[in-house]
Amino acid sequence: MASNHHDTGYKELFSHPEFVQQLIEGFAPNEIASLMNFSTLKQHSGNYITPLFEEKFEDVVWSVDVTWNGVTQDVVLYILLEFQSKIDNTMPLRLMHYVACFYDHLLKNRSTTARQGLPPIFPVVLYNGSQRWSAQQDIYDMVQPEPPEFLRAYQPHLRYYLIDEGRYTDEELSNHHSPLSGVFGIENAGHSWEALQQAVDRVVGIIEADPNKERVDRIITRWIKRHLSRLGAGLHLERLDSLTEDRDMLAENLENLVKKERLEGLQEGLQEGLLEGLQEGRQEGRREAELRALAEKRETVRNLLSFGVLSDQQISDATGLKLEEIAKLRVEDKH
Repeated sequence: MASNHHDTGYKELFSHPEFVQQLIEGFAPNEIASLMNFSTLKQHSGNYITPLFEEKFEDVVWSVDVTWNGVTQDVVLYILLEFQSKIDNTMPLRLMHYVACFYDHLLKNRSTTARQGLPPIFPVVLYNGSQRWSAQQDIYDMVQPEPPEFLRAYQPHLRYYLIDEGRYTDEELSNHHSPLSGVFGIENAGHSWEALQQAVDRVVGIIEADPNKERVDRIITRWIKRHLSRLGAGLHLERLDSLTEDRDMLAENLENLVKKERLEGLQEGLQEGLLEGLQEGRQEGRREAELRALAEKRETVRNLLSFGVLSDQQISDATGLKLEEIAKLRVEDKH
């Protein structure tokens, strides 16, 4: 991962097979997920030093049996956790390099040989940044301008499947009704404590309906404690051991944050109102001063007109009043 990666707890979350299954079944193409036998999920080692990028990156690597046209074989699920604040336009190049490193790892560990062949890979990039992902998804699309047809067959191809959490609406996440969709909802709540409180209530409801309630509760509780700490919530979470059993304690803490958020919103609104009032007052004062100056200027022009010595142009030059205004005053004085 890049140097600005922050620990979201997803590495631990996706070390559990049920969350890998929820990711693929809920957010990957159905035609791919339907072929997989998730009871065969097997985790593989990740974390390789990559000489090209000179960094240690985090990934989650699993294999799963896939049956296609009556033939069953292993497919590698290569899940890259990408949590950066900025879009990484080099992602296709990075991912191609990471996959090559993984294949090299398989050969060096004698998990396979070049003669036996390499297993197919389904690369997934899971992203939760605030900006919507816009980088190319295939290394071929980075080759610009597009090469002539006789060269296209010789260009590299590697496409990854993107799961951009922020693209999913609350309604879409609610339709999935899985603990992972609840986690995504909490992530999407951002720094709004009110939205976060609602998202936590939803995930607690999902956990309580889960057949493996206790196990899922432990996993999600560990994750949410890390998430709230990362948000800088200032909560005392030492006694939070279970979202379902300690939900009242967490709800009370979040309710206090919601009240604080609303109070800060009111204070901000009052300050904006005061500033707007002051600004309107200044503008009104300027308008009144301009009207007084205009009245005085017109009075001066009337006095000059009464002498009948100066021309309209001379009066305009002396007072700054437009010729049309002077002519209008001259007509009014005659009446």
